Amino acid sequence: MPTYAYACKDCSHAFEIVQSFTDSSLTSCPECEGTLRKKFNSVGVVFKGSGFYRTDSRDTKGSSVSPAPAAAPAPATAAAAN
Repeated sequence: MPTYAYACKDCSHAFEIVQSFTDSSLTSCPECEGTLRKKFNSVGVVFKGSGFYRTDSRDTKGSSVSPAPAAAPAPATAAAAN
């Protein structure tokens, strides 16, 4: 179950509480019965496995981008040869 952080708008009392996803948000402060607001914290993200690192998509030559093909010369016509 996740932990949610709340802060009172009236008395600035701050606390955390463990609630289920299905529980409704708290609305009144346990200290002064004032209005609560839910605080949002940053979420920690951990990337594991292959494909997440800078070097994972590179080949051994140092670059995975192949050069563009050179332009082919225009075919010569019989009229242009005379």
